[in-house]
Amino acid sequence: MRYIAPALLVAAPLVAATASSKRGLCVVSTETSQDDAIWTNDTDLSGTWYYNYAAVPTPDYKNKLNFVPMLWGAPEDPANDMSFYNTVSNLIQEGQNITYVLGFNEPDGCSSGGSCVSAATAAQVWKKQFEPLKRDFGVKLGAPAVTGAPTGFNWLANWFSECAAIEASSGGSSNTTSCEVDFIPAHWYGNFGGLASHLGQINGTYQNISAIWVTEFACADCTLEDSQTFANQSFEYLDRIPYMQKYSYFGAFPLLTEKGKLTDIGALYLNKASTGAIPHGSASTIAKFAGWGGLVGAAVFWSLL
Repeated sequence: MRYIAPALLVAAPLVAATASSKRGLCVVSTETSQDDAIWTNDTDLSGTWYYNYAAVPTPDYKNKLNFVPMLWGAPEDPANDMSFYNTVSNLIQEGQNITYVLGFNEPDGCSSGGSCVSAATAAQVWKKQFEPLKRDFGVKLGAPAVTGAPTGFNWLANWFSECAAIEASSGGSSNTTSCEVDFIPAHWYGNFGGLASHLGQINGTYQNISAIWVTEFACADCTLEDSQTFANQSFEYLDRIPYMQKYSYFGAFPLLTEKGKLTDIGALYLNKASTGAIPHGSASTIAKFAGWGGLVGAAVFWSLL
């Protein structure tokens, strides 16, 4: 289990950002609903996207930002359950602009809070519920979001093999990417060099899949200075590389102080002037990460000096 370390009081200057349509939000539950207004009322975020680890929209965000549903884990009856397909189908028929969906969250993270789904079960559910969304509604499919650890790469390779086996058993294609996938989601908690290397490895491995999303990333266990350097480097890099389609910085609310004010990193993310909201040096709530990635309900709020 990973934790975000308390930040030091020395901050690195943040470079002015340019507006990016790639940037989205990872929304988790919070008792301070007034903070949601920062995101839902901000014109710089108009038309951008968010996800919340669930299949249904967050009420305060509905009709404000484009929602991306996720099936976090496998249903109890994977051979027959159609609840994810039905939920997304209903949202579309109600007029929701559902363009993308996300697969299982850290299915390889069985010992550390991930969804813990076997590659075989995930492939079965993919064929049953995900591919019909693409066929029936043109929804683009994001592969299961594995951890950034080596187990993640192994799990994803096994998943594609299971997909191929299902396809072959039904008389279809036997290639190793026979589950239909439009983009690969990635998670990363480490330094910028590791992030760039990890994304390069994904892009090189799955050259037949043209896009990557980063749905969780941060400089974990870093000082404030290192975190701000990481933000400068990573935001610019992700905006620049052509195969990066969307990204969300580890969660919406770590971009805010505990008083609901944008931190300098939050301001950078929204293409706004620095706020000078500097962390006091300890987090009032520590964010826990499933495995070394999945955000599970707690958000980081920094106190002001």
